[in-house]
Amino acid sequence: MNPDALQRLLDERDIERALYTTARAMDDHDWSAVAEVFADDATGDLGTGPLVGSGAIVALIRSYLDACGPTQHLLGNVIVDVAGDSAVSRAYVHDLHLSADGAERFYTMGDYRDRWERRAGRWRIVERIKVNRAHVGPLESVFGG
Repeated sequence: MNPDALQRLLDERDIERALYTTARAMDDHDWSAVAEVFADDATGDLGTGPLVGSGAIVALIRSYLDACGPTQHLLGNVIVDVAGDSAVSRAYVHDLHLSADGAERFYTMGDYRDRWERRAGRWRIVERIKVNRAHVGPLESVFGG
């Protein structure tokens, strides 16, 4: 195998692992681990409007997940394309959120569309767009809104 192809495979694997690790960190409320994957100057839109900076992205995620009960973010159909020190990924996301008392459920079906850059030897998300295709359940009774 040529060295460039091998490096691309390793980069794709590193990005996939970062996606899965971040999904688990959200469910574990490990906010420092979530912040680690985003570049400090990352931008995003998680369905509520533009965000600038990793702090703003993590704060929005926390505003939802700290307000509900257990969650589970499942990723699938992950596609990663690497070109040197830049990459793009798409991953289906199906996330389940329970109310604090477990009586209500809220699901979303969507897509994470991420742009990545290798910075200081690590892959970081520089842009995350979450495209929500559908949701099921009462947002207000699960997140207290």
